[in-house]
Amino acid sequence: MAVYVSIRGWLECDSGQLELLKSIIAKHSGNAYSGGWGFPSQPFNWTSYAFYGGDLQVTNVPWLRDQLTEMAALPTGDEEESRVEGLFLVTHEVDGLTEWQIRDGKLHEIPGSERHAYLGA
Repeated sequence: MAVYVSIRGWLECDSGQLELLKSIIAKHSGNAYSGGWGFPSQPFNWTSYAFYGGDLQVTNVPWLRDQLTEMAALPTGDEEESRVEGLFLVTHEVDGLTEWQIRDGKLHEIPGSERHAYLGA
């Protein structure tokens, strides 16, 4: 029986970085879980967002983690020298909840918090 991991979260960036995010996603689009990415239908205000939500077989988690690691390392944007930032909640059927924090040019993995228990952790 396969073990599943529920991964949901978002990235914040500027419009130039969003285009780079989309190119990274396209580069990894051969996976069955590629359809979990979503974007606002039209840009508004100054922050761009990319969202991901999906239940992945545990063997596919590195596929998404590698993308997010690559996205985190993107150069600073034009607006106020901002890096890509975000938060993903990762709920493993057996191992429980972890947070993936995208900040400071890296993906930081930390234990999940009880405050997110209502999300099925």
